[in-house]
Amino acid sequence: MRCPRLRALPPPPQGKTGWPWTEESNQLPDIMPNGSSWLKVTIVTPSLNQGKFIEETLRSVLLQGYPNLDYIVIDGGSTDDSIEIIRKYEPWLTYWVSEPDRGQADAINKGFDKCTGDIMAWLNSDDTYRPNALACAVSYFVENPECDILYGEAWHTNEDGHRLRPCRYVTDPIARSYLLNVDPIVQPATFWRRGLWFKIGKLDANLVWGFDWDFYIRAHMHTKLHYIPEFLANYRLHGIMKSNTGKAKRHAELATITQRYGGWWQPTNIYYQAARPRYLIESLTSKWPERIRKPLMIVSAAPLFVLGRLFAGKFMS
Repeated sequence: MRCPRLRALPPPPQGKTGWPWTEESNQLPDIMPNGSSWLKVTIVTPSLNQGKFIEETLRSVLLQGYPNLDYIVIDGGSTDDSIEIIRKYEPWLTYWVSEPDRGQADAINKGFDKCTGDIMAWLNSDDTYRPNALACAVSYFVENPECDILYGEAWHTNEDGHRLRPCRYVTDPIARSYLLNVDPIVQPATFWRRGLWFKIGKLDANLVWGFDWDFYIRAHMHTKLHYIPEFLANYRLHGIMKSNTGKAKRHAELATITQRYGGWWQPTNIYYQAARPRYLIESLTSKWPERIRKPLMIVSAAPLFVLGRLFAGKFMS
C-alpha cells in the first residue's frame, strides 16, 4: 500500500498541529532513484489501552509518504477509546485485531506472523516515527546490502509529544561485552531485514521488560548492528510507561537475560542478584515503624552502593 496523503486521513483532534497532525513526510516516487522498486516495509504496532497516544502513533506511520507499506495493529483487548480510534484508520491498515494476548512480545509476534515485508519493525502505541524515517532506513538498507539490522537516533518527548532531549545512551560501535549488560539501542529507531527475523527467531514472549534487548543480543550474535546518525523516532516519557514498572521483577528479568548470554559474572547479573535482599527487606518491612525500617534499608543498600561505583556505566539501570 502507498501511504495516504494528509488530506485523505481523518482530521486531527481540535488543537493538534504540527507533525503528524497537520504535516506530512515528503512524498516518495513509485520507483527508487536507482530504478528499482522500494522494499516493502512491515510495521507492527502492539497496543493496550493507549487511547491517549495511539492516534499520533498511527498517523506517524501512515504519513511517511512511503510507496510500499504493510501496517499491522495488534490490540490486546483495550477497554478505552483505542478501538474507536483504530477503526478511523482501518482503510489504511493491512490487518488489525483486538483480542487478549499473552503480553506485548506475544502481540508483536502475532503481528509479524502476518508480515509480508522485506524490512520489519515495531512501533509501540505511545511512540512515533519522525518524518521521512522509513525512507531513511530503507535507503540505507539498499545502499548497504550487507546490513541486516540498523538503529538510529531518537528524541525523548514528554506526554504531549513535545521534544525534550536526544536519547543520549545510543552508542556506536557496540562491543558484545557492553551489549550483554546495557541496552544502548532506542527500540523505535530500529529496523531489520525479514531474513534476520527467521534466522534468530521471534521475540521471547516469556519476557515482559527486556524482550527487545534480548532480540538485539541474539541479532548481534549473527551480524553487525549498523548505526545511522539520523533521528528516526520519538520515544515518549510518561507516567504509565512500562519501563517505569516492575522494579524487583524487572531487575530480575534483566539479570536473567545477561546471565543467559554472558554468564553469572556479568555486572548486570551481579548487581541485581545483590539487590535481591534489599527488595526482600523493603517488602517485609513495608509496614514497620520508620525508625526500625530505615536502618535496615541503609544497611541493605551498602553493597549496591559499592557495586554501583565498581560497575559504573557497565550495568543496566
